[in-house]
Amino acid sequence: MVTKQFSNSPEDADLRRADSLAREIFSDVANKWALLIIEALGEGTLRFSELRGEVEGISHKMLTQNLRMLERNGLVERCVHPTVPPRVEYTLTGPGQGLRRTVHVMCDWTHEHLGHIEASRRDFDA
Repeated sequence: MVTKQFSNSPEDADLRRADSLAREIFSDVANKWALLIIEALGEGTLRFSELRGEVEGISHKMLTQNLRMLERNGLVERCVHPTVPPRVEYTLTGPGQGLRRTVHVMCDWTHEHLGHIEASRRDFDA
């Protein structure tokens, strides 16, 4: 996988630039599955099957892809226990916990404004 290298320039942090590292990272983590996985892991370490049960509707393939991406970005730690069959657990890292606080605020915002958004959708669709 090709990725932009951090050069410590202001362009790297500019989300408006298509070639910025910040936009690449933002694109990785700002998808519904990643946000839901991060929220689920905020409660603690989970095995793959437990995580799949917490994130209703996610396919095996999508969960695997998102966990790999989150691990690659240093937000999730994967621990393989040497048992037969292997037991694999996932935990948020420090930066992952920091992002989880932001995700949690977004979840709170959604709950707070759910009624308003539902009414606006009804009016718009009428």
